[in-house]
Amino acid sequence: MTTDPLSWLDDRAAARVSAGLRRELRPRAPQAPSIDLASNDYLGLVRHPEVIDGAIGAVRRWGAGSTGSRLVTGTTTEHELLEAELADFVGAEAGLVFASGYAANLGAVTALTGRGSLVVSDAGSHASLVDACRLSRARVEVAPHCDVTAVDRLLSERTEERALVLTDSVFSADGDLAPLAELHRVTRANGAVLLVDEAHGLGVRGTGGRGLVQEVGLAGATDLVITATLSKSLAAQGGVVLASARVRAHLIDTARTFIFDTGLAPAAVGAARAALRLLGNEPELAGRVLERAADIARIAGVPAPDSAVVSVVLGTAQVAFDAAQACRARGLDVGCFRPPSVPEGTSRLRLTARADLTAAELDAIAMVLGEVLAAARDLASVPA
Repeated sequence: MTTDPLSWLDDRAAARVSAGLRRELRPRAPQAPSIDLASNDYLGLVRHPEVIDGAIGAVRRWGAGSTGSRLVTGTTTEHELLEAELADFVGAEAGLVFASGYAANLGAVTALTGRGSLVVSDAGSHASLVDACRLSRARVEVAPHCDVTAVDRLLSERTEERALVLTDSVFSADGDLAPLAELHRVTRANGAVLLVDEAHGLGVRGTGGRGLVQEVGLAGATDLVITATLSKSLAAQGGVVLASARVRAHLIDTARTFIFDTGLAPAAVGAARAALRLLGNEPELAGRVLERAADIARIAGVPAPDSAVVSVVLGTAQVAFDAAQACRARGLDVGCFRPPSVPEGTSRLRLTARADLTAAELDAIAMVLGEVLAAARDLASVPA
């Protein structure tokens, strides 16, 4: 018997290094000189003066922390205003803010399912929805990616009375869109509920960034639940569930990540409210993100996406990692998605557009990607 009960960690670490899957933290400077195509700051509002002022103002009114869970001392009038404003923006009846988007998904799925129910989740659903499935105690079926026929079959063959269908609206790795109208049609026909994670849709899709649910005409549907994060287009932190008032009331009573977690800090609430106001006043920001994404896709030699996410598949994890490092060395920050975030053999650069990218920055992006992608594609034998 080994004297070190954690010696297996060294073997696992060595295996990850060998497979090109070692991950490291890279603290960024407050004013990084590089061009950012890695973050999810889609609207370019993280450093907007009004967003910063919103955060500072909330801290001055309420203090640095929320001081407790939402049911004890962690709810302020600022939280309730944000919930009402977000619900009004997307066309939902009510909203409930959580400490993160991850917590919102865990709380909503586990509170709306449980033993004796069925959860059908898209194969491309975010990790937070995957983990929510595992915690739900429901029977879980994973449907092939965007396969409405498979979802319909799984729902129609079920023996459980209750069923919940899970999907992202915009999938984070490929940036493709879920067939929401068709999914809602089959969930409604089968007496089920559809839960849509709008993390990458809010601020990008829909009228003035109101999300893909609104874009396809499903805003306000009582058998549909929206979850979203405040950390992407809204430049802050936190999560929200947007649904009917009775769903909100049920989550307050039963969602463990709401009941037992500290409430969202005032600074994040104030920043998100300010960002939402800016988006409301400048609805053209959403269209601008898609324009910049099309520019980046053209530069990278891939089809224009339907979202802010430009995915450049390079094959092996090591090739993708080396390409990302080469971009960073040239002053361009990019995302690098490797297993388990994406399937084996599809490691990629994940480039995210921002509404505030300038013409000069696009020129610089073209110069760097032109060099790096040519070398990576030669190495990986992946055609442009």
